[in-house]
Amino acid sequence: MDKQWDYQIRIYFGDELAEMARRDPHNPALRPLTDILVKHHATMKCQFDAFAGYVAEAEKQGAEDNPLYAWTKATIEDPEKQAKYLKSFMLYVDGNVVYAKSLAEALEADLQPLVSSKLITRLSKHDTNPANTPQPPAQYRR
Repeated sequence: MDKQWDYQIRIYFGDELAEMARRDPHNPALRPLTDILVKHHATMKCQFDAFAGYVAEAEKQGAEDNPLYAWTKATIEDPEKQAKYLKSFMLYVDGNVVYAKSLAEALEADLQPLVSSKLITRLSKHDTNPANTPQPPAQYRR
């Protein structure tokens, strides 16, 4: 039997709207997006902020020898990657970072017009299939 994967939708903004989405997500300029998020019981979180939160929590817990911690910390300290992840937002549905394919597809369909209108620069759908998940570079593996 085939495994049913879960999915996540990510949206991407230009510089100005990315900063607004991080600092003032209820700004009227984002209203078309927030209306869709409300409809789907969804929220957004900046990927950089999620990574930084993970690093801070790992440091509190004393997990600095964890390869995922080292890779994530290096990612948020790299200016090029920082710029990339400050524009990328993960969408949570009902508080979940991954969700059923049907939920992801419905959300994706409703968001697609926002790419055409240029409110968001692009969107992507990711699955939980380990074969499709980036693996840490060799220097961060045990």
